[in-house]
Amino acid sequence: MTIKDTPEAWEIRATETPFVGNKTSVRTDDVVMPDGHVARRDYQVHPGSVAVVALDEDGRVLLVRQYRHPVRHKLWEIPAGLLDVPGENPLHAAQRELYEEAHVKAEDWRVLTDVYTTPGGCDEAVRIFLARDLSEAEGDRFEVEHEEADMEIARVPLEELVRGVLEGELHNNCLVVGVLSLVAAEQGDGLDALRPAEAPWPARPFES
Repeated sequence: MTIKDTPEAWEIRATETPFVGNKTSVRTDDVVMPDGHVARRDYQVHPGSVAVVALDEDGRVLLVRQYRHPVRHKLWEIPAGLLDVPGENPLHAAQRELYEEAHVKAEDWRVLTDVYTTPGGCDEAVRIFLARDLSEAEGDRFEVEHEEADMEIARVPLEELVRGVLEGELHNNCLVVGVLSLVAAEQGDGLDALRPAEAPWPARPFES
């Protein structure tokens, strides 16, 4: 048996959208189960996101720290953001987020991994990139607001992040997945064997 996720869509008898927010919405579907019964499923509809593991020449990962109100925590995270435009090229979005959150650019980009963050209750898909050959970006810094106005930036050794993840000190899902995927890639076929930056992404198709 091949261990691989496969697309599948069960029959929907009825659907409604009881809530529409600024960036996301909530959808309710009446879904036909394998035994013929119909079950109601509520979930958040999300445009998708990108995140960046930015690795410098000293083996440190660039992190940002900001307040996340739903969990009442300040979390250390890797730079990330929404796919604001339907069909937006995720690489371009990732480059934008790295510039806006850290005023950094990268010359080498690869796809590290693709994940569904909470598939039981949200359709958010995230593409996590690896960015290397970092340098200070040119031009004016992005004008921040809201939670980002209090944002901190740090570069942390990879081994310290692994320890923090395994000891339950770091909780952001993109950071956890990105850091552990980076270690797995380094110990496997190497970082240069990762998928190219514009590899197909069926969860969020895009134009190159």
